[in-house]
Amino acid sequence: MPSNQKIDYVEFPASNFGAQQVFYEKTFKWTFTDYGPDYLAFTDGKIDGGFYKSPLKSTTESGSALVVLYTEALEQTKEKVLSCGAKLTKDIFSFPGGRRFQFSDPHGNELAVWSDKTL
Repeated sequence: MPSNQKIDYVEFPASNFGAQQVFYEKTFKWTFTDYGPDYLAFTDGKIDGGFYKSPLKSTTESGSALVVLYTEALEQTKEKVLSCGAKLTKDIFSFPGGRRFQFSDPHGNELAVWSDKTL
């Protein structure tokens, strides 16, 4: 159920919906709804979103907002992300409150994964 004045939905550009769907299903267990050739919706169980047809990429270098996912097992999630076809853009680093890494998905969109758990 939507919450008043809270982030409710997030969208990413993508040119190959099939590659995006396989990556996010394998890596994070997202589920998808196909809305035709120009839109693919997803849910991660907490937040809904979608991929719209575009050659553009969402990266921090281009000034985009950074979507950050949470995990209890940072190193294992990093290995899974990489084994499923992502590229590391920033290796694991510490910050006040936790650690994180950043990656680009098969389309080139940049996301991050963080954890408050130590090794």
